[in-house]
Amino acid sequence: MSSLAKLGMTFLFTDHMNLADSFYIGYITKTKGLKGEVQVFFEYPKPEDLELDTLFLEFNGKLVPYFTQEIVLQSNQTANIYLADVDVIEKAQTLVRKKIYLPNTKKPERAPGEFLISDLKGFLVVDANQGELGEIKEVHEYPQQFVASVIYQDREILFPLSEDLITEIDQNKNTLYVNLPEGLVDLYLNS
Repeated sequence: MSSLAKLGMTFLFTDHMNLADSFYIGYITKTKGLKGEVQVFFEYPKPEDLELDTLFLEFNGKLVPYFTQEIVLQSNQTANIYLADVDVIEKAQTLVRKKIYLPNTKKPERAPGEFLISDLKGFLVVDANQGELGEIKEVHEYPQQFVASVIYQDREILFPLSEDLITEIDQNKNTLYVNLPEGLVDLYLNS
C-alpha cells in the first residue's frame, strides 16, 4: 500500500491524460492551517482566466486529478485552495512542491498576435557580446521580474527579461537578442 493510500487519499486515475496533453500552471508552495488547505503559486500569467475545477498534480511523471472544493485567488499570483479528499494537514503535506497542470482543452484562447513573456521559452538567445548563448529552457516569474534560464557551455545562465537588456524579439525566427551586462556570463562560467 502506498503512503498516499495509507493516508486515505483516493484518486481517479485516467489513462489518457499525460504531460503532452496538458500545460503547466504552477505548483503547491505550502500547507495552510490544519484542515488540508494548500497555497498555490501560479506561473501562468493570468490565473483568473483559468478553469480550476480539477487540477492535475504530477507524481513521478504521471498526472493525478484533484477536484477543487474552494479557491480564493490572491493578487500576488497565488491562491488558497481546498481539494476534495485532502482534509488534514498530513494529506496536504504530501502535495507540497507538486507541479500543477491543466488539460490543453482548458487553455484560455488568446487574442491574435498576443505575445506573452512566457512565450519566449524555446527562443534562441543571442547576446551582443557573447553571441549565441542557447535556447531559453525556462521563464521564471518572480514578484518584480521575469528571469530566463539558458544552458550555455554546460552551465545554467540566468538573466532578467527586462526592457533594459532586450534589444529585439524576432518572433519569425524565434530569436531573442539581448545586451547582457559585461561579466554576467563569465560570472556563471567561472563559478
